[in-house]
Amino acid sequence: MPKADLNKAGWEQSDFPILCETCLGGNPFVRMSKQEYGRSCGTCARPFTVFRWNPGQGGRFKTTVICQTCAKIKNVCQTCLLDLEYGLPTQVRDTALGFKNEAPTSDINREYYAQVMESKMQQDGSNGRSGLDVSQSANAGKEMLKTLARTDPFYKRNRPHVCSFFAKGDCNRGTECPYRHEKPVDNELAHQNMQDRYHGRNDPVANKILGGHAESQGLKPPEDTTITSLFLSSLPPSSTEQSIRTRVLQSLPAIQPTNLKSIVHVAKTKCAFVNFKDRGSAEHAAQAWANGVEIDGQIASVKWGRSRPKNPPSASSSSSSSTLATGLNASAS
Repeated sequence: MPKADLNKAGWEQSDFPILCETCLGGNPFVRMSKQEYGRSCGTCARPFTVFRWNPGQGGRFKTTVICQTCAKIKNVCQTCLLDLEYGLPTQVRDTALGFKNEAPTSDINREYYAQVMESKMQQDGSNGRSGLDVSQSANAGKEMLKTLARTDPFYKRNRPHVCSFFAKGDCNRGTECPYRHEKPVDNELAHQNMQDRYHGRNDPVANKILGGHAESQGLKPPEDTTITSLFLSSLPPSSTEQSIRTRVLQSLPAIQPTNLKSIVHVAKTKCAFVNFKDRGSAEHAAQAWANGVEIDGQIASVKWGRSRPKNPPSASSSSSSSTLATGLNASAS
C-alpha cells in the first residue's frame, strides 16, 4: 500500500518486533513502547518502527536496532542479531552451511538491496518467513549447527552494562546505580560491532565458537605455521579431482578460488590433499569442515596435513666434508 508521503516510501511500519526468546525475556506480561520511524536501521539505514522494553527484573532496557526486512533476510533477532533457529552468530551459521554473504556493505547499495529483497519476499509469498534457503545445505553443516545450537534462553545476556564511572573509581551511587559495578575485561570479546555480527565477518564470538568446536573434533591448528594442507579420507569411488575442487569451493564461499593452491587426489586409496596458499584459508576450512565435508553425497573425514620431514645430510656429503676437514688439518700441521 503506497504511503501518503512519498518521502516516507520504503520506510517500515510494524506492530511487533522479531525477537529471540532471550531478548524477549521470561516475563509473559512484558510491556513495550513503540515509536514509528524512531531511528534508522543499523544495516540498511532506512527508518523503521523501534520497540523498547524491559526483559525482566534486574535486566537492562532493550531496543530493536535493525529493521524487520534486514532481520528476515538473515533470519536473525532484531536486537542481538543472533540466528533465530540456532541462537548462534551468523558467521557460525553461514560457515557451517556454506552461505555466501550477498548483502552489500557500502552506504550506496545497502538501502537499495534491502528494498529489492523486501519486494522479492512479498512476491514469493514469504513476507513472514526468513529469506534463507537451507534446503540445499550439506548434512554435515546441519549436524554441526545442531551440536553448537543454544536451545535454552541465556538471560544473563540481558544484564546491565558495566558502569563506566565505577571503572574510573568515580561512581557515588552505590547500590542505587542501575549499572553493574565490575571491572571491565579487555579481551577480543569486548570488541564487537553490529556490522561484523550481521554480515558474519571477523566476529570474535563466532571465531571463538568455531575454533573451540574444531579443536574438540581433533582439528586443532598445528604449531607449524607452514602447514596449509588438509587431508580428506573416505571419499566415494566416483570422486574426481574436479568434483572435489567444485565441492570445496562451494562449501567455502568466503575463500577466493585463487587461495586454493592445488588438490591432489589419490583414487586408489580414496583420499585427497587440499592445499591452500595461506594458513588463514586452511584454518577457515578446518573450522567449516569440523564435522566432515560432503563430497558426491558422502561425508568425508578431515584432518590436518603433516609437516614435511627435514632431509638429513646424505652419507656422501658427510664423508666428503670429513675428508675435506682431514685434508685441512694435514696441511695445517
